[in-house]
Amino acid sequence: MKNIKKKIFITGTDTNVGKTLISCILLKKAQKFGFKSVGYKPVSCGSIIKKNNYKFNKDAYLLNKYSFKNFSLKDINPIHFDKSIPPHIASKINKKKICFKKMSNGLKNISKHANWILVEGAGGWHTPLSNKNKFSDWVILEKLPVLIIIAIKIGCINHAILTKNAILNSKLKCSGWIANNTYKKKETHHQEYISYLKKKLKIPFLGEVKFLKNKKINFNKIKINILLI
Repeated sequence: MKNIKKKIFITGTDTNVGKTLISCILLKKAQKFGFKSVGYKPVSCGSIIKKNNYKFNKDAYLLNKYSFKNFSLKDINPIHFDKSIPPHIASKINKKKICFKKMSNGLKNISKHANWILVEGAGGWHTPLSNKNKFSDWVILEKLPVLIIIAIKIGCINHAILTKNAILNSKLKCSGWIANNTYKKKETHHQEYISYLKKKLKIPFLGEVKFLKNKKINFNKIKINILLI
């Protein structure tokens, strides 16, 4: 495993589909296979926690927590805005340009210390970073394979198919998808949703994550096949 280098981009069919939660699970799974796994969040907005009088993005904090070792949060999340608004709007309000070079340099720096890197996006595939650039433009520039997190709910089939097609149209590899249950009560016809997606997406299905009460993670009970990525 030491000679293997992997970088995977995590996108979702929408915002609040559980990208960070599942990224944390994947990071721990990778460590069990001997990888030095690290989570990287190049751009974040909102989700603030305070620690030692400093403000941090909660998603970046969790990615760092479940990485194989702790890094500086600035290394994990080089570009952050306090408000929970789209990045291109936050960038304009704060007069702080979201620079692809800074995002890439951060990824390059993390790559010196890790051999299995999950790069978590913000929102969905076409989240804008400026009036000109989208998050997906940077992923294309870096030529990263993409993993889709799908929250099983009404509308997810349409969003999942559109997302997969957009990724493939970008000439990138779509490594697979994971079904995530974001509600305690399962969607009516839950299993039919998943069966239909398996047939129509035609990319590897890595597994399903059940609703996690209070976000407590029992890694041994969660079956996700990271070797398919």
